[in-house]
Amino acid sequence: MKHAIQKGVGFGLTSGVITTLGLMIGLYAGTNSLYVIMGGVISIAIADACSDSLGIHISEEVDNQKTQREVWIATIATFLTKFFFALTFLIPLSFFALKMAIIVNILWGVFLLGLFSYYIACERKTSPWHIIFEHLFIMFLVIAITYFVGITIAGMVR
Repeated sequence: MKHAIQKGVGFGLTSGVITTLGLMIGLYAGTNSLYVIMGGVISIAIADACSDSLGIHISEEVDNQKTQREVWIATIATFLTKFFFALTFLIPLSFFALKMAIIVNILWGVFLLGLFSYYIACERKTSPWHIIFEHLFIMFLVIAITYFVGITIAGMVR
C-alpha cells in the first residue's frame, strides 16, 4: 500500500508542478492575462488530475500483481495530489502582481520538485544532486519551450 501511495503522490506532484507551470508560462507569454492564466490553472487542475489518475489506474491494472485496492489507492492519491498541487499555484496569482506571481510560482515549483526529488534520492540511498538536477532540468526545459511557444503564438496573432 505504501508503494501505491508513493506512486500516486510522486506522479501527481510531478505532473501537477510541471504541467501547471508549463501551462501558466505559455499563457503568460501569449496573453499576459491574469484571468486567462487562472482559468487555465483551474482547468488543468480538474482535467489533468482526472486524466492522470485514469492513466495511473489503467497502468496499475495492467500490472497483474496489483490488488484492486492498490490500484484505487494509486488512482486516488494521483488525483488528490495533482488537483491540490495544481491549485496551489493560484495562491501567488491571487496576492501578487502577475509578473511577480509567475516568479513566485516558478520558485514554488522548484521547491516542490526539488524536495520530492530529494525524498526519492533518500529512499534510493543515493546522492540527491543528480536526481534533483535531472528533474529540475526537465521542468526548466518545459518552462522554456512553453514560454517560446506562447511568445510565438502571440506574435502570430498580433
